[in-house]
Amino acid sequence: MAEKRIPTGKAESRVRSELRLDYTTYRFSKKEIAQYAAMYLMLDAAISYLFFYSPIAFFVLLPGLWPFLKEQKVSLKRKRESEMRRQFLDGIQMTSASLQAGYSVENAFREAAGELTRIYKEDEFILREFRILSTQMDVSRNIEDLLMDLGRRSGVEDIISFAEVFLTAKRSGGDLLLIIRNTASCIRQKHETMQEIETCLSGKVMEQNIMSLVPVLILAYVKISSPEFLDGMYGNLTGTAVMTVCFAVYVIACLWGKRIVQIEV
Repeated sequence: MAEKRIPTGKAESRVRSELRLDYTTYRFSKKEIAQYAAMYLMLDAAISYLFFYSPIAFFVLLPGLWPFLKEQKVSLKRKRESEMRRQFLDGIQMTSASLQAGYSVENAFREAAGELTRIYKEDEFILREFRILSTQMDVSRNIEDLLMDLGRRSGVEDIISFAEVFLTAKRSGGDLLLIIRNTASCIRQKHETMQEIETCLSGKVMEQNIMSLVPVLILAYVKISSPEFLDGMYGNLTGTAVMTVCFAVYVIACLWGKRIVQIEV
């Protein structure tokens, strides 16, 4: 029975649609936008009340929503890249096991895609991308070109490095099994190092978060228990200037503390 082939036009259209997935930029979902916008509005209201006791301050601080969302986007993108790195490690380890079992390179990736369904959900990065590799190999795309494209779209250094090494080895006749094993070992060591650093810093991160809240909590306590102590800081130019300086120093200290506990490997 003749094999059913996909028409060229449909195949090319499907290839193009699959290649549109780009992970180099993070895009908020509607739920995330609503969540972080609500979080900033509550923070804005609290700051306006505690530092300035003025509704005008609330509207003055509203433009801060954009840098706040940008900072959250950077944090979410960093977490996604870490998860992508971990999932890719699982993918190439399964590919290595299939190569060792005697599969060809292309079939090893197909077999790995099937194995990944046992541990990942349908919408997970690695399962989606390995299925894309499988479907595009069915329309005569080279696996090395597909991996290079995956590296470019992922923006993850480890995936890009693996794709470049794989491309060189595939076209020069290198030992692919050894290369995949060595690459997986390097990514695993890097991932373990990052986890150890995160574990060591987790206590410091908690301390930094608590210390960031302390000034606001003290101000809220004074405001609630003895509001007359702060009356001189509201409703006049001198008090507003002093509270503005205090607020600016507080924001700088929070951002500085956050940067200190961020270590790149």
